[in-house]
Amino acid sequence: MGGGRTVAAADFAELLRELKDRSGLSYGTLAKRLHMSTSTLHRYCNGDAVPTDYAPVERMARLCKASPDELVALHRSWVLADAGRGKKGAEPVSEREPEPEPDPDLEPEVDPEPEAVTEPVRVRRPLVLAGVGAVAALGSVALTLALVLPGGGSDDGGGAGGPVGAAESVPGRGTPSVSASSSGSPSPSGAVSASPSPSDSPPASAGSPSAGKGAGAAVPLTVAARPFAWESPCDQHYLIRQGPQEVSPPPVEQDAPAWVSRHGAVSAGQQYLELTVQGTGAETVVVDRLTVRTVARRSPLAWNDYAMGYPGVGCGGGVPTRSFSIALDAARPAPVPEAGHPDFPFKVSESDPEVYYVTADASAYDVSWYLELSWSSGSRHGTLRIDDEGKPFRTSGDHGRPAYEFPLGGSAWRPAGSEG
Repeated sequence: MGGGRTVAAADFAELLRELKDRSGLSYGTLAKRLHMSTSTLHRYCNGDAVPTDYAPVERMARLCKASPDELVALHRSWVLADAGRGKKGAEPVSEREPEPEPDPDLEPEVDPEPEAVTEPVRVRRPLVLAGVGAVAALGSVALTLALVLPGGGSDDGGGAGGPVGAAESVPGRGTPSVSASSSGSPSPSGAVSASPSPSDSPPASAGSPSAGKGAGAAVPLTVAARPFAWESPCDQHYLIRQGPQEVSPPPVEQDAPAWVSRHGAVSAGQQYLELTVQGTGAETVVVDRLTVRTVARRSPLAWNDYAMGYPGVGCGGGVPTRSFSIALDAARPAPVPEAGHPDFPFKVSESDPEVYYVTADASAYDVSWYLELSWSSGSRHGTLRIDDEGKPFRTSGDHGRPAYEFPLGGSAWRPAGSEG
């Protein structure tokens, strides 16, 4: 192919063009709704560039009313095209046009048409279904947990590297870190870095494999995690200490990490994680299990509750086929597959990634927690820690807290359920 494009990038661009052509929308109209330049959208649809983030791709697909099957295929195609960056035969990274900042004259929080709010929710959850590879479960593996409770009966719980106050200290936000449990293991390539786990982190449970043979070699898989993905805007709430006059309007999903960081927000009631697991080579890697590690449990935060959905706008959708739920209030929380869906283990390689969706619920506590992903490949095996930039994820119950909503087309937060 000319221009050094990869086959995966060309296939991805073809899917984009098919969606765009079928929608009947012009490049200019789509670009305006996606808050990007028309030339950037042209480059994506022509295969001259691959988006560095999946969020605008998903939003374009939803605007073009892609079917659930098309959404699954598009996500898989983007993962493979993105994995080809910097490889021989791939387009040079320097040739890609970076995503522009949103136009300040546009309103980024929500598409002005109600259909653009309801449609994403009806199709997004089937998108998040299926992961990215048709892999049958190899069997059932028991999920294990090591529960660490804060000592002394204080409301301040110990974090991964020190105390975490119930209201004073909020975990860092942004791209989560994934740490290898075996010391001395080099960092795997990919969007998420890996480093040795802290020496004071909770020990691996009895069912978790140790670094084992091959610990000194590179970890053969990567994990990219989105800790602030939304299963549905109607289901997503955040607790924030500040009052409604100090809180900006709800963001669109791709802007949620920056919004959360700016306001020091904590996921309220539930947290929805998207984990993309991919091998770094042709060899097959078995993902044996996903284990929950509770660092601390405290009383729920006495902050204000802000809803990301808009009142009067319907939400709905399907359930991902690689979907797991975690009851953080339980004494021994563990990932449980949705009814009728496969459980671990799964297989991944560079050409067959998997996407897992984890819904962690909290009601009675403010919980700090992280995940451990255990893997094996031949005689090698190990564990990767998945957290929020070296700090635990944090999810707090929100019952009885002052609740606020932002009306569609409105200009300020209002008490939930109020008319004006």
